[in-house]
Amino acid sequence: MGGVPELETIPAMTSVRMADEVLEWFAVCARDLPWRRPETTPWGVLVSEIMLQQTPVNRVLPVWAEWLSRWPTPADLAAEPSGEAVRAWGRLGYPRRALRLHQAATAMLERHGGTVPDELDDLLALPGVGSYTARAVAAFAFRQRHAVIDVNVRRLVARAVEGVAEGPTSVSRRDLALVADLLPTDPETAARASAAFMELGALVCVARAPRCAACPVRDRCAWLAAGSPPSEGPARRPQGYAGTDRQVRGRLLAVLREATGPVEQADLDAVWDEPVQRDRALAGLLTDGLVSRTAPGVYALPH
Repeated sequence: MGGVPELETIPAMTSVRMADEVLEWFAVCARDLPWRRPETTPWGVLVSEIMLQQTPVNRVLPVWAEWLSRWPTPADLAAEPSGEAVRAWGRLGYPRRALRLHQAATAMLERHGGTVPDELDDLLALPGVGSYTARAVAAFAFRQRHAVIDVNVRRLVARAVEGVAEGPTSVSRRDLALVADLLPTDPETAARASAAFMELGALVCVARAPRCAACPVRDRCAWLAAGSPPSEGPARRPQGYAGTDRQVRGRLLAVLREATGPVEQADLDAVWDEPVQRDRALAGLLTDGLVSRTAPGVYALPH
């Protein structure tokens, strides 16, 4: 029968030692990020996880602080038009995330009395909350034991445990089982270990020029022991931005965010010379619900 390939269990002593070593490193080297502080609410954790998707920490920090100051609870955000979420999103990129957060806040108000649910299935049922985000919130906000796998954890585990330069681009049940085997059994410690694995991948076991001399698990790293073999597949190149529809969408949204009312077509036309691409980008924004047409040739953020 088909299915997930059988996973060889990592010896208990190996997994415990790896987690212990990474936790010791984390206690000294972890960044002081506001969403990791004890006083941060589950809502603050959820907002951070959505904002951090494909966005560097230094860009997220000021927007996260402003967002939580304005909307300290899901109910506060749900009470505002979705366009205000898009406006406050600023230039973080991928602004559909702002709409998803607004939709999730509305769902939490309707289903959970305006609080972030603490059950994984309830988190997964929220609009715009996928497997990674749900597991991250369950672990980091509610101190539960879940495998939390982002690109940094995938790379760290691929190297340290499996001896290859890069992990898969998508997360399978096998990957979840592999990372779960690395976690301590105590939920509180496991949640901290999940954050520690992520931090080690982000700061030390980086994609290019990994800082192996500073790695707390270098003596047990299968990839280092194998001579640090390169990836067997084609190099993963970051997606360009200049001249793309994404750039045009960003410029159109910037005009609408900065306006105090509806915007005429001529004001949007002024931000990009190529009319076909500009019209395509605007049509995409309308389809995605990021822009509303209030009258012929007049546009605004959604209400």
